[in-house]
Amino acid sequence: MLRFTPILLALLLGFVMYRFSVRRTIRELEAHSSELADPALNRVFAQLARALDLPRVRVFLYEIDPVNGLAAPDGKVYITRGFYEKFRAGQISDAEMASVIAHELGHVALGHSKRRMIDFSGQNALRTALAMILSRFIPFIGGYIAAWLTQLLAARMSRSDEYEADAYATALLIKAGIGTEPQKSLFEKLPKLTGAHGASTPAWLMSHPKTEERIKAIEANEAKWS
Repeated sequence: MLRFTPILLALLLGFVMYRFSVRRTIRELEAHSSELADPALNRVFAQLARALDLPRVRVFLYEIDPVNGLAAPDGKVYITRGFYEKFRAGQISDAEMASVIAHELGHVALGHSKRRMIDFSGQNALRTALAMILSRFIPFIGGYIAAWLTQLLAARMSRSDEYEADAYATALLIKAGIGTEPQKSLFEKLPKLTGAHGASTPAWLMSHPKTEERIKAIEANEAKWS
């Protein structure tokens, strides 16, 4: 029983971290955001709402500069101030912004938002447990190997979530009458908008799939569903 104690302690730590991370994330978002009310975006958001048979789609504005969209563990959808300012400057169209919201709605509908918090905590627990085990057999470098393995696992799971949310967004945009062109054009713009090209990072280590691979997947789904 004693040999399993470190692993059980690591799993308990993971659960505690999960609960703490969820509360902290929700508090941070609520403290620095407000509901977005932009007449220029109301039309496309209303199209998404009708396609989902909802009275409206609520989007919140998170007051930070990086360009990003977020799906919170409590089901709320956010865009950052940085993203919104790109729209106001004319660098992003209303339809492209709708594609962002459709993608984040996908994360919510598919349960990614809550699961990512669990995964994050679970990966920390797994890394701790692996480090304890490997360090017994491979002193000094066991912890580094454990960190590398959990990083690979996290990147693979994140890429899978992104493909699933992309597919959800594609279906929703087609049903809403917006189409997939804004979804694809935004992906082509994102590296420049975010300043992150990721060219030197291997695809299997990236948390998001490569742009060209995402566009190919969107086009394949569009061919099936249109």
